Amino acid sequence: QVQLAESGGGSVQAGGSLRLSCVNSGYPLNWGCMGWFRQAPGKEREAVATYAFGRGPTFYTDSVKGRFTISRDNAKNTLFLEMNNLKPEDTAIYYCAMERILGSACGDNWRGPAGDSGSWGQGTQVTVSS
Repeated sequence: QVQLAESGGGSVQAGGSLRLSCVNSGYPLNWGCMGWFRQAPGKEREAVATYAFGRGPTFYTDSVKGRFTISRDNAKNTLFLEMNNLKPEDTAIYYCAMERILGSACGDNWRGPAGDSGSWGQGTQVTVSS
């Protein structure tokens, strides 16, 4: 099974930047879908950005377009989320996820892995103050 470990969260003021990292370990990860999700207090978890192996970024939620960038360094087994011009509404726990699905399914309809089809990280808190 693939294990995922996020880091890079923290507290920043509005307009600031953070870079989240998600390192995978365990079985080699060279195909499928990875992405960042977030969940704010009292709200449902939402997909923020997704990345398909062999295709690159496949989805950004509208609220982060132009501000966030998802990328992958295969040599470092790491998925990144570069977050710029952060806003208070970006405050949430951010989760990394992966699932072995076709690249065509890695996009706005992906809800993250269910059961044993993939993995979730433990989450990292991002807090943006006004």
